[in-house]
Amino acid sequence: MVYSLTYKVTTSTCDSEGRLKLYSALQMMQDCSEMWIDSEPCVKRYFAEQNMAQLLASRQVEIVRVPVYKEELTVTTSVYEMKPMFGFRNTFIYDAEGRPCYKTWSMGAFVDKATGKLKRVDSATIAAMSLEPQLNMHYGDRRIILPKEGGTSADPIAVMKADIDYNRHVNNANYIRMAMELLPNGFKVGSMRMEYRIPARLGDTLLPIVYETPGTIIVALLTGQEVSTLVEFCERKE
Repeated sequence: MVYSLTYKVTTSTCDSEGRLKLYSALQMMQDCSEMWIDSEPCVKRYFAEQNMAQLLASRQVEIVRVPVYKEELTVTTSVYEMKPMFGFRNTFIYDAEGRPCYKTWSMGAFVDKATGKLKRVDSATIAAMSLEPQLNMHYGDRRIILPKEGGTSADPIAVMKADIDYNRHVNNANYIRMAMELLPNGFKVGSMRMEYRIPARLGDTLLPIVYETPGTIIVALLTGQEVSTLVEFCERKE
């Protein structure tokens, strides 16, 4: 089933130029994706009974056009494939004329809330799911491969209380907010890939390493020696 929410671009979601922040757009998409489960009572009931949650594992974003202050937007999300431990969805943001501004696809992992480990969804629940057609956009590799050399370390980032969501780890959109602070001035994001590996929690310190090649910047956020999150930004071609 397609689930949708309506939004308006407000002052708190705008940058200094009156354009919707990418961070804010991702929050809209994430909220819509999380609320989607209300449209699937069978899945919602199963997840509650099994003490399970759906956590974002990767997301790819195409930016068609950046909305501006006071624009009316509609965010839609739908699942196009579901496997025992992973689900795949499209989440798009449309303007008032129904034209896409952001196109995304993502993969979510099903986990046990008590252990944090992957947990399988039974076949009856999968069969009861309402799948929708896969939407038209570019589908790249969900895995981000780091260059073997050339990374530059940036200042450590302390995880704050405001970064934590109800799953008790850093909210997915906040990793992007952190990574975007490391982009050079004038870098306009045209597309982005994110890969989430190990959740960061309150009290952790993220160590950023930035890899830059022409038109592409990859930010690796590490907790200790392990990668927590990878974000790849591709520059918009004017």
